Amino acid sequence: MLSEPRSGRLAAWGNAFLAGLVSPDDAVLAIVGEDAAHRVVGLPGEPEPVGLTLALGRLRGLGAGALRVALPAPGHPLGLSGPPEFNARALAAEEAVICHGAAWGLVPEVTEAGPEGDVHVEVVWRALPVREAPPADVPSLGEAERELAEALREATEVLARLDVAGSGPVAEAAIDAYRARAERGREVLAPGYPPRAVRVLELAQRVGLLVSLAYGNGHGGAVSASEMAARGAALRPVERTARRAQVAAYNSVVEEREKRVR
Repeated sequence: MLSEPRSGRLAAWGNAFLAGLVSPDDAVLAIVGEDAAHRVVGLPGEPEPVGLTLALGRLRGLGAGALRVALPAPGHPLGLSGPPEFNARALAAEEAVICHGAAWGLVPEVTEAGPEGDVHVEVVWRALPVREAPPADVPSLGEAERELAEALREATEVLARLDVAGSGPVAEAAIDAYRARAERGREVLAPGYPPRAVRVLELAQRVGLLVSLAYGNGHGGAVSASEMAARGAALRPVERTARRAQVAAYNSVVEEREKRVR
């Protein structure tokens, strides 16, 4: 969770495009980012792979008024609504984009080639039918913000007590560097998102970085089996909460739209 998922970029900038807030070229440029190319396969009436501009227009023609994100993990089908084939592909990729207003979803298939430092990345988004049903376990933006603040507080206390690598000055320095890089030019969300969604996504990414640091820095001071188990028990729920908050932030456009319809 050190960087935004590709499904987040596609949903955020796709939503801005569908709302008429950005041009197709600007949306595609933001979605592709540092990747070499993105294509979409499996769209109705399109036997060959198509570019993102055509794909977004085709999805709008199929009735898609907005896009939402799913970030599933084993045992946690976050944001999914079925059917099983789509859920399985999304779980394998650990992310997906689902259309709101059209029964279609997109799952990324990422290919990398080239030496370290000069990796060429291509993404193929596979379009598949989805079930039109409420997504699994997605909180409201307000719920996500409250849960995230509480989870961060609890996890920080536990990790500090266990003297786990990732809970001290090294982690704080890494988080500060990550924030500085973000502030030098990365837009957290696309135009059209409420400030609260930006705030929730920033905090979710910060929490995700803390979890990654704690997992990636070895055992730290947690040398006994019981302490290692305690660390895992502390990290799992906070990582789950951070993913739920990310999804809530990306999907806040759909949440606001549904509120206006009620």
